[in-house]
Amino acid sequence: MIIFELSCEQEHRFEGWFRSAEDYQSQQERGLVTCPHCNSHQIRKIPAGIHLAQGGEGAAPAAEAPPATVETSLSPLTAYRQVVDFLMSVSDDVGSAFAEEARKMHNEEAPRRSIRGQASDEEFAELEEEGIGVFRLPLPKKEDLN
Repeated sequence: MIIFELSCEQEHRFEGWFRSAEDYQSQQERGLVTCPHCNSHQIRKIPAGIHLAQGGEGAAPAAEAPPATVETSLSPLTAYRQVVDFLMSVSDDVGSAFAEEARKMHNEEAPRRSIRGQASDEEFAELEEEGIGVFRLPLPKKEDLN
């Protein structure tokens, strides 16, 4: 099962659940995908997530998650760490397979989800060149929070 974020020509947003990307394409071509708000057949897929990568040795989170609240009385570095911890808790660690998994999701060969992992500088540049939305998020060390 794959879930796509969809929008009609009037910008009504909704989800579509399909067996595969090919199933979506087939239904779209046959005029079976319609907006539940206005019944329009002019439907397009919209971006559904953000993929994050960090070069080198550290792992970085990726998330398509609800906004987190951070206490303003915290130091900026501590607040940053809380955000990073939250993102890590809502993402799958794919380790060194980050670039491969991000490509699969981009090409609709794998379900979209929040991922994190490692990517070399070269892999990161290639993903950007391919139009795959990724960004790096440096992870501070615990000892740097004092």
